[in-house]
Amino acid sequence: MWLKRLLLCICSALKLTVPSHTIHGIAGQPLHLPVDYNFNATASEIQIIWLFERPQSNPKYLLGSVNQTVVPDLEYQHKFTLIPPNASLMISPLHISDEGNYIVKVNVRGNGTIAASQKIQVAVDVPVTKPIVHTEPSSGVVEYVGNITLKCTVGKGTRVVYQWMKNGKPLHDSPNYTFSSNNATLLIVPVAKEDIGNYSCLVSNPVSAMESEIIAPTIYYGPYGLRVKSDKGLNIGAVFTVDMGEVILFDCSADSNPPNTYSWSQRADNTTHVIKYGPHLEVVSDKVAQKTIDYMCRAFNNVTGKRDETHFTVVVTSVGLEKLAQKGKSLSSLAVITGISLFLILAMAFLFIWKRYQPHKDQGLITGRHRHFQVMLMKET
Repeated sequence: MWLKRLLLCICSALKLTVPSHTIHGIAGQPLHLPVDYNFNATASEIQIIWLFERPQSNPKYLLGSVNQTVVPDLEYQHKFTLIPPNASLMISPLHISDEGNYIVKVNVRGNGTIAASQKIQVAVDVPVTKPIVHTEPSSGVVEYVGNITLKCTVGKGTRVVYQWMKNGKPLHDSPNYTFSSNNATLLIVPVAKEDIGNYSCLVSNPVSAMESEIIAPTIYYGPYGLRVKSDKGLNIGAVFTVDMGEVILFDCSADSNPPNTYSWSQRADNTTHVIKYGPHLEVVSDKVAQKTIDYMCRAFNNVTGKRDETHFTVVVTSVGLEKLAQKGKSLSSLAVITGISLFLILAMAFLFIWKRYQPHKDQGLITGRHRHFQVMLMKET
């Protein structure tokens, strides 16, 4: 029992630490394996030993030191460097064959010998090169009919991890996205308009990362959202109201790839006939023989084979003349109201003046009569 306590005390006097038990190195470059040790005992000798082992093999001696003297294995004397009392190991250059476990052991001799060891797993990687994405088919596909396969290839790199991106965001499994076992291939089945975007392949490993150029697969779709707009007139639903003599330009558009071809038809005498091709139609209302005309715009995608059509009615009215007549009526009414207002103002002014003048006139008449009466009395007297 006393002996066990002594051994534990001695062992605890030496501490050997490494920053990580797994270190990734780059092939062709040097790799530093840092090791730190300290002890609280008096040492007469310090021994450092480095060993290397691969899976399913016995450890192999690389080099060691006693105090300041380094004793390398002659087979590796130019590859490994140890500068005591530092226990860190430098590997230069690093090769794929150097991948494995590196074991460091430190022995300290004083009153007794204490020892400690650590193991570091070294993984050697080759940086990835810029990936290339191939599209099949390269000519484009029709939505809901064809499929698209995107393949990501890398010239160099070890332990490559593949990640597909769309518009800068990672892609994940979905009903129409399928990935290969290593994620290097993306299959879109079936394609749809929503699959249009910028795709790229991001490859990485523990020591590097690279992204491919953007690729935008060609997807044919449409027509969708067919509609007719006009530069003039009043539009209510599928009815356009225009003034007599007005020239109106209609525009027909729909979302489609490739762009649609358009045709315009007019219905007259219970028959429909094509009057123009192209996305624009000009209607001169003063040349129209009737007040209401029915039109139709048809869009056709010659790759998808799909078409769509929309119907609308043009109603020609004399809205402009009616507005002018209403404006004239409004002006006549305003003139009448103005005349009546002026007459009333003048009448009220005349009445006011008459009322002010009339009391003075009556008072003068009374005063005159009174003076005449006084004269008569004086004469009689």
